[in-house]
Amino acid sequence: MKAVNIMFDSLNKEYLSAYGCEWTHTPNFKRLAEKTARFNRAYVGSMPCMPARRELHTGRYNFLHRSWGPLEPFDQSVPELLSNNGVYTHVATDHAHYWQDGGLTYHSRYNSYDMIRGQEGDWWKAEVEGFEERLDLRRQDDINRKYTEEERHHPHVRTFQAGMDFLKANKDADNWFLHLEYFDPHEPYTAPRRFYEMYDLENQDHDWPKYAPVVEQSDGVNAEAKRNYAAALSMCDYYLGKVLDYFDEHNLWEDTLLIVNTDHGFLLGEHGFFGKNYMPTYNEIANIPFFIWDPRHPAQNEERNSLVQTIDIGPTLLGYFNIGQPKEMLGKDLEPVMENDAKVREAALFGYFGKHVNVTDGDYVYMRAAQSEKNTPLYNYTLMPSHLFVPFSVEEMKLADDELYRDFQFTRQSPVMRINANHDLMPKNSCYEFDKHMEWGDVCFDLKSDPKQLTPLHEEHIKVRLLEKMYVLMQENDAPKEQYERLQLPYCN
Repeated sequence: MKAVNIMFDSLNKEYLSAYGCEWTHTPNFKRLAEKTARFNRAYVGSMPCMPARRELHTGRYNFLHRSWGPLEPFDQSVPELLSNNGVYTHVATDHAHYWQDGGLTYHSRYNSYDMIRGQEGDWWKAEVEGFEERLDLRRQDDINRKYTEEERHHPHVRTFQAGMDFLKANKDADNWFLHLEYFDPHEPYTAPRRFYEMYDLENQDHDWPKYAPVVEQSDGVNAEAKRNYAAALSMCDYYLGKVLDYFDEHNLWEDTLLIVNTDHGFLLGEHGFFGKNYMPTYNEIANIPFFIWDPRHPAQNEERNSLVQTIDIGPTLLGYFNIGQPKEMLGKDLEPVMENDAKVREAALFGYFGKHVNVTDGDYVYMRAAQSEKNTPLYNYTLMPSHLFVPFSVEEMKLADDELYRDFQFTRQSPVMRINANHDLMPKNSCYEFDKHMEWGDVCFDLKSDPKQLTPLHEEHIKVRLLEKMYVLMQENDAPKEQYERLQLPYCN
């Protein structure tokens, strides 16, 4: 048995032909939907990048206990579990966060890995002249682009080739898992020239919108960001098609599980925002594209409406290879969904650490903000205290409790540090500005009658019903006591 997981970053399903978009050039995503089961109610769990990847490894939420960071010593990694049970695992990726402080220990859980350099602000090529600030991502990206102008040198293309190298070398072998992970179409929206020509773009001057409301962007960004995104998306589509060609040519459909997903979506002006991590977590961010081909239950050109999440990918892989799921892993094996669209959960939680805690039952969504202006109390529980680019500072570490915390079941009796998270010591580019979500307060939407989430609901009985589901899921996921206090929910020890 074999399995391939193709994962993109920041893929907004509203821009895919497979989900009804008519103006972007994405024929291979439509072709993918025709060859697989397309999920309509697939949701993220924890965001952004590395919190989402921790969920892929552990099959449980990250955002209730911790912000960005490496895998923990007590985490049970799906690739490692597969490897320990005779399944060879390999990752090919150009996602630069894997070799930064906040993303360490993930790629090394695989048997082998191809790490492709050059995306975004990856500290790759050196240019001393003009250097002023270490964490200047845009300057570093300008340097990197000098080395990736030819299509064959683009990081996405090299990542695709690394994945194809693995497939070509191992297509006739058995018991392996390939995780082919692309940074695209994450900003900046870079692609070979021919993909920009599809959208009549003359240049790439506005391919990196700031995480800010539309009113704070330049006219050029507002006019062209979507087309730049579409160009990067069409590149993703083209090379996805090449993988599908290889599946066709070598009949990998017969014995190979294929899962295609993203970590989260992205707002490109919808609801008045650019970005993903400071506004309410609208469906363009949270309701993600998701496709599965399972040779045990061949479903082509079919839809699935069961409520599923990214925490389900790991358990599904374990189930496919007949490996037991650890009791700490709370995601669901999606084989029953593939067989007959069976319901595997009543509701799903999702969110960012320290911001809204969101719950959906697939028909409604309720976003619960902190109920006090200070957004307190809030703590990180970790043995790997790192932000995106740097470890926790000495000053932050002084905010840790004097004694280690021992009350969580999922740490398997391992004690963890408990570190105050809501303070003024957060470094630049940490991805967490905890006060931002406070501006919008609690938000509720009817997803069936208002799928674009344009008109908030105010019916208290709907909010109460969803809060009850949120409470149950927080209990099941061993949420720390202060999260209930922060959200003003009852706590049961």
